[in-house]
Amino acid sequence: MKILDKYLLKTFLLTFTTVFVILFFIFILQTVWLFISELAGKDLDLILVVKFLLFSMPRIIPLVLPLSVLLASIMTFGNLAENYEFAAMKSSGISLQRAMRVLIVFIFVLSIVAFWFANNVIPYAEYKFVNFRKNIAQAKPAMAIAEGQFNDVGTYNIKVNKKSGENGNILTGVTIHEKAVNIGENKTVIKAKDGELISNEKSSILKLVLNDGYYYQDVTPKKYEERAKLPFIKAAFRKHIINIDLSELNKVDDSKESIAGTNAMLNVNELRYTLDSLNKNLDNEIISFSENINQRVGIRKSLAPSEIDKARNKKTLPNDLLSLYTNKQKSDVLKMASSNVTSNIYSIESTQKDLKDKQRDINKHLTALYEKFVIAFACFLMFFIGAPLGAIIRKGGLGLPIVFAVLIFITFHFINTFGKRLSQEGGMTPFMGSWMSSFILLPLAVLLTYRATNDNGLINFDAITTPISQLFQKISERFSPAQNKQ
Repeated sequence: MKILDKYLLKTFLLTFTTVFVILFFIFILQTVWLFISELAGKDLDLILVVKFLLFSMPRIIPLVLPLSVLLASIMTFGNLAENYEFAAMKSSGISLQRAMRVLIVFIFVLSIVAFWFANNVIPYAEYKFVNFRKNIAQAKPAMAIAEGQFNDVGTYNIKVNKKSGENGNILTGVTIHEKAVNIGENKTVIKAKDGELISNEKSSILKLVLNDGYYYQDVTPKKYEERAKLPFIKAAFRKHIINIDLSELNKVDDSKESIAGTNAMLNVNELRYTLDSLNKNLDNEIISFSENINQRVGIRKSLAPSEIDKARNKKTLPNDLLSLYTNKQKSDVLKMASSNVTSNIYSIESTQKDLKDKQRDINKHLTALYEKFVIAFACFLMFFIGAPLGAIIRKGGLGLPIVFAVLIFITFHFINTFGKRLSQEGGMTPFMGSWMSSFILLPLAVLLTYRATNDNGLINFDAITTPISQLFQKISERFSPAQNKQ
């Protein structure tokens, strides 16, 4: 490796590491902000918080890595151009492609590492992260209940004045509102002097034992005039037990997930195996439904030659079939036909919705499969955008390069997100949805590399200003003689 290659590699690595650490820290803060409701006021110890952050860190890499490559490339080559180091290289016969050669090798290795990380580390971390959020209540049940405020826990709103005990499972001053399933149903309020949370790691049920309290339940009379009296039932108890489903204790919000479902927890081989099973199940269900609906409406696949001959030998039916029946029979036939049509339409609509859901699940798995390759290609793409762009703008530091990097990355991320969402809903193929951002920005990378190689600016302003100036010159020459005559 020559001195120039060592210098470029060292400069790029230093810039890349610095940018990566800063961006990673910023995105970690964003993750904490998104899940602050699950961390704040829940008496979680430091170990649980660190585990929560560690399991959420790998999912940030697909965002941070391409942006770090883009920004580091712009800053590195911008500094070289701003300090006239590129001019010295070109005067020595070293082209931009020669200067980029060692960094291209590094980006190639980085792309392989990025694919391995996306294929192995991120699925494992995603699995641990989702399960940690679901099972955190079993490790520390009291985390779901904060002091002095109502906490939404499944079908209950629970408020406690004080928590004590080693794990905060001893509750004092408990007030519980049971949420009604439907509007207008009876409302229930439970007040207890104290209580205790009891859980078992092998069980998915959290037991809340209440002591010395009262049970209030509103009663809705059948007669409307008696409802103004607001009757209710009151009962005292020495011990009352409430069982709470732990899956509702820390329910995952799918809107916060990058890709809902289990597809983010699978590697390439597992995704291919799952896709094969999902496609077979979808095809089998379509065939089964088509055969079923054909039988219900009386359509046969094909008729044998003997059956065709029998059909030809039968008497020709009249045009008005209902004329063969009495009025009562006509009414029964029409009602039966209407009922069958309504039933078949409902069955078709219900099956169509189910098939769309299954196709959407297949599209999500395909998107997750392609995304593992997109992140590797994105490193190459961002480098070939950032390196020539830095050489063209000739600005280093944290000023103009950040503006260009943010604009390009926001464009890339917006198109990528839009494509994935559209492909999951069937608006385009999952392949196009996943690769659309790369296909759109690839011509930009080729254009920038070409212009930087040929020492052209970002935009050839002469091609725009020259025709305009010539137009104004012709106009002035045309009207100037007339003005002189006047």
